Amino acid sequence: MFTRRVILGAISAAALLAAGGAATAQEKMYVPLISKGFQHQFWQAVKAGADKAAEELGVEVSFEGPDNETMVDRQIDMLSAALAKKPDAIGFAALDSQAAIPLLQQAKDAGIPVIAFDSGVDSDIPMATASTDNVAAAALAADKMAELIGDKGKVAVVAHDQTSRTGIDRVEGFSNRIKEAHPDIEIVSVQYGGGDQLESTEITKSILQANPDLAGIFGANEGSAIGVLNGKREMGRDEVVVIGYDSGAAQKEAVRDGSMAGAITQNPVGIGYETVKAAVAAAKGETVEKNIDTGFFYYDKATIDDPEIAAVLYD
Repeated sequence: MFTRRVILGAISAAALLAAGGAATAQEKMYVPLISKGFQHQFWQAVKAGADKAAEELGVEVSFEGPDNETMVDRQIDMLSAALAKKPDAIGFAALDSQAAIPLLQQAKDAGIPVIAFDSGVDSDIPMATASTDNVAAAALAADKMAELIGDKGKVAVVAHDQTSRTGIDRVEGFSNRIKEAHPDIEIVSVQYGGGDQLESTEITKSILQANPDLAGIFGANEGSAIGVLNGKREMGRDEVVVIGYDSGAAQKEAVRDGSMAGAITQNPVGIGYETVKAAVAAAKGETVEKNIDTGFFYYDKATIDDPEIAAVLYD
């Protein structure tokens, strides 16, 4: 009998230890991040920042996004799946500023803090948004464009979408600045290529075909900007001034060789880092800043190697 009790006691102790070990493992906070995509180097840099914060803060993060930035339904599915895992908090970069609101409301009702990153939503559900001031950044792009084309002439915009906050804010920031400060410049076309290089190339060629006297084009994200550059090259329109947004390898090369006059760079590593940092703080019940401005710079051939700018460029 004594032996049986000892064995049962040992088994019970082992079970308690195992349960305790499982509990300890589960104590590691889990924060999934749902991005707008994976096809651009920008998102890889955001992921690097998120991973850095996770390592420093001792939390587990996952990072995923749809194959391209037109797949709103796929992104919603990813958000739903992530919430089903009952995470401690969640980071979300909305492809559509309204489509995800019902799911985000479910997260709020379940006590899961939501941190928006890169692109916010038309709701006060997110406790914080870590992003670039896209309106101000695009306004700076407009001023640079005006300077480069002599503050007069025709320009166009090729953007990624008209549903995300980044798409809306960058188009409005650029367009409004032109109207307010540069009355002799006319925006003849604003078109959307879903951030896809090939589609943006064809859109650019169409714009150039219709406007033989076009002076410049603003490409409002990485895929748009490279598409604009390719379209300009294919049409033999070297005189057209191109200003881009973001700073992947192809854009940096284009800025260095002069085919792209310049571009706005965000701080994607900082966006990822601050998103995870805010998510962890919110999950702990701490106060987080509502709008986390991660900054931006304009860079061109003359400034691309400046240390302050080089620090936020990505490959």
